[in-house]
Amino acid sequence: MKGSFYENERLALFIDGANLYSAARALGFDIDYRRLLKVFRDKGRLVRAYYYTALVEDQEYSPIRPLIDWLDYNGYTMVTKPTKEFTDATGRRKIKGNMDIELAIDVLEMAEHLDHVVLFSGDGDFRRLVEAVQRKGLRVSVVSTIKSAPPMVADELRRQADDFIELADLAPLIARNPSERPARPAMAQPLGPREPEDDAPPEPLVRSA
Repeated sequence: MKGSFYENERLALFIDGANLYSAARALGFDIDYRRLLKVFRDKGRLVRAYYYTALVEDQEYSPIRPLIDWLDYNGYTMVTKPTKEFTDATGRRKIKGNMDIELAIDVLEMAEHLDHVVLFSGDGDFRRLVEAVQRKGLRVSVVSTIKSAPPMVADELRRQADDFIELADLAPLIARNPSERPARPAMAQPLGPREPEDDAPPEPLVRSA
């Protein structure tokens, strides 16, 4: 895996759930979040791994809920909030579940405790956040892909980052092996559910230590 990591540096992962899911799907693989955590624990002193997602309220069963529960119990700090439903100018019902503000606030609040921020997102709106964190003396690595069609990472974000980690290069280390997937219902196996797309309801404000 490309990217500069140092053994004693304090690092944290900030995962834009919907964005990472879309990027991995575009590359044709599913993420094994246990393997992902191990990769970065081996890279330095992993202080925290945040995962951001929005959930549809009052939904009897959310396909992403088992994943959220599994992550919550297995080393990830979940940051979630309810989606909001609105009607656009054409009268169409739409659902909004953007987590950018939550992610940005956590990065800035955690900055003094870190040396290295690893941002799993290709969203160009994060360029100013990356710049602000770099001014505090931190290094920032962005994980996304330019190998999908179209590329999932905004050029301005990629250029601002200290390092760009191509998700396709990371795939051999973090991809879930299809043969390991148990033939059980999604509710019974926490690694089965998938993250919604960017334009689908993404991910509630429940934080776990």
